[in-house]
Amino acid sequence: MRQLLDLQAIWSRYDHFFVTEDTALGRTLSGKHRTYFLPHYAWGQAKLGAPFKMLARAWSSFFKSLSIIARERPDLIISTGAGAVIFPILWGRLFGARAVIIESFARFEAPSLFGRLASPFATHMVVQSPKLAPYYPRAEVFDPLRMMDTPAPPKSELLFATVGATLPFDRLVDTVAALKSEGTITERIVMQTGIGGHAPDGMEVSETLPFDDVQAILRDARIVVCHGGTGSLITALRQGCHVIAMPRLSRLGEHYDDHQAEITEAFRQRGLVLVANTPDELRAALAEVRTRQPVLATTDPQALIAYLEGVIADIPVSGR
Repeated sequence: MRQLLDLQAIWSRYDHFFVTEDTALGRTLSGKHRTYFLPHYAWGQAKLGAPFKMLARAWSSFFKSLSIIARERPDLIISTGAGAVIFPILWGRLFGARAVIIESFARFEAPSLFGRLASPFATHMVVQSPKLAPYYPRAEVFDPLRMMDTPAPPKSELLFATVGATLPFDRLVDTVAALKSEGTITERIVMQTGIGGHAPDGMEVSETLPFDDVQAILRDARIVVCHGGTGSLITALRQGCHVIAMPRLSRLGEHYDDHQAEITEAFRQRGLVLVANTPDELRAALAEVRTRQPVLATTDPQALIAYLEGVIADIPVSGR
């Protein structure tokens, strides 16, 4: 969703609406744009022992998606996934819409399940890592990640620990709390724990935070300890924070695959983040970031926007 927001220069010119999940970012979006929410479901729910929940939510999404597409009748669908929006794409194609499928920025080495399922229905396919091109012979390649030359902004002695939009990640929360208790973390801590996650005593804790609040915290935070989601990583890097990533691991039942480990390793190799999976690794990472300047990075969507302008130009005027 955050990458779709980066494409505002193109979609804001036309009548538009969003289909997403009911997250803090989604709710922020709904206050500014026409937005529809679908229930969260993913193959990982079945792999993690909740197949009936996945099926029930998928069934609900199937019919909600039909209702949305029948009401809106879009001419073009642009999607970065994930699984929850597969049905709007299918219904959109049946109703005659063109579809631009942008494979997840979270995938550097191998395609996502969403990408594999959605690509046959795409009129235009985009990948964001050259390593994915062999999987999608028709795809255009746009690598948006860019280093920033701007100096690091002034920061407060604040550490922001975040597990992402909604899902809990107790290993990250408990590790940060333990290092604060022992005195390794001397900074003030603001913690976002996910819905139903552990809430350590004596800290500023919120289950979820509006996106605008997260941005305000990041402007002040010197250090960010976060899960391995691309949205969390890029948002912190843009704000000039030292970023320490703790990816969710499938072997610990924290995710249905290890794409977060893949993401964080790719960012680590580019010198953008440090990775910590254990308390000892987090201690070492904290010691390291306190001795160096932060690295700033962002995503540059200009090439992709230019490509999308060409896609839209090919749609008949009566269909725009």
